[in-house]
Amino acid sequence: MNSKWELAPLGSIAETTSGGTPDKKHPEYYRNGDILWVRSGELDKGIIYDTEIKITEAGLQNSSAKVFPAGTLLIALYGATIGKLAFLGKPASTNQAVCAIFQNDTVSLRYLYYYLLCRRPELIKQGVGGAQPNISQTILKKLPVRYPVSIDEQERIVARIEELFSQLDSGVETLQKTKQQLAVYRQAVLKEAFDSVGGYDCAIEDVCKEIKVGIVIKPTQYYVESGGVRAFRNANVRRGYIDDCDWVMISQDGHQQNKKSEVHEGNVLISRSGANLGMASPVSQKYDGYNAIDIVIAVPKTDVILPAFLAHYTNSPAGRSIVKTNERGAAQGHLNVSVYGRLPITIPSLEDQHALVSRIEDKLSVCDSIEQTVDMALQQADAMRQSILKQAFEGDH
Repeated sequence: MNSKWELAPLGSIAETTSGGTPDKKHPEYYRNGDILWVRSGELDKGIIYDTEIKITEAGLQNSSAKVFPAGTLLIALYGATIGKLAFLGKPASTNQAVCAIFQNDTVSLRYLYYYLLCRRPELIKQGVGGAQPNISQTILKKLPVRYPVSIDEQERIVARIEELFSQLDSGVETLQKTKQQLAVYRQAVLKEAFDSVGGYDCAIEDVCKEIKVGIVIKPTQYYVESGGVRAFRNANVRRGYIDDCDWVMISQDGHQQNKKSEVHEGNVLISRSGANLGMASPVSQKYDGYNAIDIVIAVPKTDVILPAFLAHYTNSPAGRSIVKTNERGAAQGHLNVSVYGRLPITIPSLEDQHALVSRIEDKLSVCDSIEQTVDMALQQADAMRQSILKQAFEGDH
């Protein structure tokens, strides 16, 4: 179906406004509040029916926050959430990092949702600022929107996008289940290997020259954009491998001041907090000389224990269980250096360790190969989503 198309700035076809934050110094603006208050980090739920924080009528009246009707389209303006989108399922207010786009007679909000999703990479590039980039309502209002004049045609395009996305979602769900099954298989391989280990019992600190921690005091004071030394963070340490992306860099001076936390080939890194808590990986030659931030660094006595053996043990169900039992902190678990050193371990001969590590890695290499294929397919699914949107809004109509 051919339809006439228009191109106009978003601000000329839809009304927009942002919210506000009641003064945190006034607890009465929040205590026992019943007005939903959306923050940009919550724009990942599709439709928002509830919020973590609620404000009171007094908070609403004494700030620039406003209550927006159900059905309003929200878009994030700040930081890592720039361009994230969601609809209000119930009336709610927002903070200033969220822009509200209201229903209008020109462009369907569902059409705008997918159009803005398509333009998200462009909006992110327009983010200004340092550590916390943001876009303004002015930038958003100037965004050119291409749309068919017919609302029916807009809805037809939306229906087709959702049909294709639904098919993609089904494929992605299958891929995610495969990843979960691979994770279960990995643990089964490690459990079988370490359940049958014989040798002498000791503590991990007994088979390490040193167990230390990376930079913990204001590491950001050393951060530089270029010309420095890459530094591990907890997110870089995964179960049995290094996640070679999203590195931070510290200055050469900062590196010299923190040589104690420099890592070397043969060290074992253990994530001590966050979602990766307790995950361990040996350091290969590629990462020799990097620094580390808030990570446990174990330096094995290689005449007694293989770095790969220690890492696999830490990642095994037995290792994970005792790490979990000994983590500190309620809201977010934390692995203490001395606690890790005291964890029990059974040490077979080096010959047996070599044989065990070889068996484990033969089996896990099959997992790695399958997982790489799955990850590639997931990346292709994301690219396909963007391609569908591009074709919908930029193709010939």
